[in-house]
Amino acid sequence: MPVAVDFAARVAGLARGPLAGIDLEVPAGRLTAVTGRPGAGQDVLLSCLGGLARPDAGTIHIGQQRITGMGDAALTKVRRDRIGYIFATCSLLPTLSVGQNIRIAPELAGRKPDQAWYDRVTALLELTPLLRLRPAVLTPLERQRVACARAFLNRPDIVLADEPTSELSHSDAAELLGFLRMWVRKLDQAILLATTEPEVAVRADLVLVLDNGRITRSIERPTLTAVREALA
Repeated sequence: MPVAVDFAARVAGLARGPLAGIDLEVPAGRLTAVTGRPGAGQDVLLSCLGGLARPDAGTIHIGQQRITGMGDAALTKVRRDRIGYIFATCSLLPTLSVGQNIRIAPELAGRKPDQAWYDRVTALLELTPLLRLRPAVLTPLERQRVACARAFLNRPDIVLADEPTSELSHSDAAELLGFLRMWVRKLDQAILLATTEPEVAVRADLVLVLDNGRITRSIERPTLTAVREALA
């Protein structure tokens, strides 16, 4: 199946564990959410898209690069250079400063981050005044913004966000989702956000509803009522 240049990831006929028959494209410039009841397959979908698990069938492309069938070394390079990850727990290293945590991936790979891009990322996420601090003194929202900056620093083709708001208060979750929506628009980024919470999913531009391993509904300009009804 051809892959459009303006799409960051495509899955065709994916089947692994609870997933079956999924066709999915994640476009740049908008926030896409995949939601469903617990166990519907969101975690497996993100693991396959991120090269952390291998699908039993189907193909996965990041941009125009097919990652299905890659060896471990090649997949490691794709995960490092082309995919960003944001998890529920940000897993910052407590002995490093905020700035060091953001730069850790390229520096471990022996590369110096682009300073202008680093400055732009940290400024957009309002982290510039915090760069010399240690994670222990940050609020939960600030720590998650650091995790976002770390995910965005390599200019990935796609960012996979797995329940990024689950440990935040309602107001902090809304603020983080505002940052993600701003990011996709300002920098034409592709983000796929997995969540079981309708209140989180509704903040996306497009909501994909997953049920028994299949995408059963696609909701453009979602409303909370529409998402809740789709999950009922």
